[in-house]
Amino acid sequence: MILFQGNKILSAIFDMDGTMFDTERLRFRTLKQASLEIFGKALSEQTLIGSLGLSAKKAEALAKAHNGEDFPYAQIRQRADELELEYVRNHGVPIKPGLLEVLERLRKSGLTLAVATSSRRAIAEEYLINANVLKYFDITVCGDEVSQGKPHPEIFLRAARALNCAPAQCFMLEDSENGLLSAIRAEGQAILIEDIKPPAPEVKAGALKAYRSMHGFLADLNECVPDLGMPEFAEPFPASLNQFRVGIHGFGAIGGGYLTQVFAHWDGYTRPCEVIAASRSRTLRETVAAFGRYSVRYGASAFDQTIENVRMIDMDDEQAVIDMYNAAEIIGLSLPEQAIQQQAKVIAKGLLQRFECRGRELTLLIVLNKIGGGAFVRRQVQAQLALLCAPEICKQVLEKTHFAETVVSRIVSKISNDALVRQLRIKSQMFQNSLDNEPAPAKPTAEYQRLISHFRPFAQSSNALSQLHLVLFNSEPDMPLYVERGGDLLERLRQVKTVTDITQIQIIKNRLWNGPHAIIAWYASLLGYTWVGQGMGDARVSALAERLIHQEVAPALVAEYPQMAEVVERFANAFLERCKSSFKDPCARVGRDPMRKLQRNERILSSIDLARKHGMDTPALALGAALAIHYALSCNPRKDREAQLMKQLYSASGEQVEAVLTHDGDYHGKPYPGLDPLEDAPIIDSIAAHFRRLQQRDSAEWSIAPAANSGAARHAPGPDAVLS
Repeated sequence: MILFQGNKILSAIFDMDGTMFDTERLRFRTLKQASLEIFGKALSEQTLIGSLGLSAKKAEALAKAHNGEDFPYAQIRQRADELELEYVRNHGVPIKPGLLEVLERLRKSGLTLAVATSSRRAIAEEYLINANVLKYFDITVCGDEVSQGKPHPEIFLRAARALNCAPAQCFMLEDSENGLLSAIRAEGQAILIEDIKPPAPEVKAGALKAYRSMHGFLADLNECVPDLGMPEFAEPFPASLNQFRVGIHGFGAIGGGYLTQVFAHWDGYTRPCEVIAASRSRTLRETVAAFGRYSVRYGASAFDQTIENVRMIDMDDEQAVIDMYNAAEIIGLSLPEQAIQQQAKVIAKGLLQRFECRGRELTLLIVLNKIGGGAFVRRQVQAQLALLCAPEICKQVLEKTHFAETVVSRIVSKISNDALVRQLRIKSQMFQNSLDNEPAPAKPTAEYQRLISHFRPFAQSSNALSQLHLVLFNSEPDMPLYVERGGDLLERLRQVKTVTDITQIQIIKNRLWNGPHAIIAWYASLLGYTWVGQGMGDARVSALAERLIHQEVAPALVAEYPQMAEVVERFANAFLERCKSSFKDPCARVGRDPMRKLQRNERILSSIDLARKHGMDTPALALGAALAIHYALSCNPRKDREAQLMKQLYSASGEQVEAVLTHDGDYHGKPYPGLDPLEDAPIIDSIAAHFRRLQQRDSAEWSIAPAANSGAARHAPGPDAVLS
């Protein structure tokens, strides 16, 4: 039961053609073709529109009134039925947008449902089955089962009686004037969903509510159904698919391991029929295509979540990316700044094609981990649009594009290619024992190609690979995706938490997580650990983490945003707990790009500035900056270009750490925002002092066997010794 516009509703009765299915236009085409074939002349628009909502007998009388008594209406209708069924069997029933979401909400709210259609049962049932919606309806009443067709109320009264429901407690959804009159005369709660021919104003006025589309009704219905709230961590995705397609532009850790889950939960009632994901990684594209699905592993909970209905495309295939922007209802843009600059042109082309073909709005979820990320993407796209179209068109395209800035509240990592090959090898052995006798190729890439070829033929099978899900991402379980408020679609997404001021959330999250996360990884790496979780088992690393969060970063944030104290505490505690269990989070991934993390107004240095603004000392953060340079000098530079640049700067300056901190040369085409030698002298001196202490220590003093609570870990110098 729901309360709608003050009315208690127990049941809903749906007309079929024109209301649930966009078949009226199809019917017009087939009747014209059949009439042309048999009568030698197509039926006129006047006749076709006039017959909307009429019973077969009344429609025949109207056709003969316009074309003469010898008009072979029954024969033409039979041929039109054949043509229509042929189309439906080949192409499917054209479902009205929003129908599935409405049906799911009504069913889950406990309403009983019926179909009341003027179509014959044979056609009605085929359409309902073809569209996979027959499962929603308790009964169907068809045109060949009533003596008086619409606008007589018989069909709606009969459906209400079969549902054991008073007409006044039934939604009666219609699209035509005759259908609406039938619902009004049955004294039901008439809902008009306009289609080809709107009813006369005086008839339309008799409806409880009138909408231009099913989505309009859905919006009001959302106000009446229960709020499902944030999904539980292991809650299954909705079983029913809707008609939406969504896009992922950048199928990396966050795009593939988090955004796909956000989209799969959708509104809790249905989920998108397809996720289109763009990636440059041939390995990821071929793996997902071969298996037809993949899994995200939540190690702390021993839970694997399977993601389905993903279609991978090559990010370098410009037309495929443009088509994604044209087809998707919402797109998650999960790329670094440099990649966004490179992709801005194809994004602009996609938005322009969408505007020209569909004229519909698009929501872009900007997952950039950057304050002002939404504005940054908008500027890049606007600059490219200006080169492609007239200023007025550019303005209209941008008005229809919502650049929604986000804050991600979980840690996700992609498994390595080596780990992927190991999985494929094991699953290949499970899948085909004969592989045991095959010689293994020398190169991992060759082995990957050999292994993946065994799965490709079975990708579309419902059974062959059902037990062979492939884990591509490791993730922590935190659910919310914080998004800047704007647009109705975002309010419907169950796993999205919209906020008015995304900047505050972004600052709090970035300061608490990004800088400290990298510092922990650098320190753990220095001590010989590969994974963040392993490092946190070392008393020195965990002590530094606690000091960073609870004595420096969090107190400074609370001093700056006292009204957000609870949010700060929640993010701080969640971050430390995650780090302790991040056994799949490699230090090399977290600690990469140290120059980016040491920019003047980013991560570590901005937290130092904030703390000093409120009179707080930051020895742990200064140590973190020194660890960044130490890490860059000791890591493999071939795998980290920024570390290589930092190493070159250090060597060229005669091993002066100050030269690295104050660098102002080229950085991705712009001057690097380093520290000012004069204004930032205290910060530079503090970081340099920590760096020299790190360099002076004997390497053996730092090295320990990676054991969580070994004696070496307990007695080796901790952060306090380094900070002194």
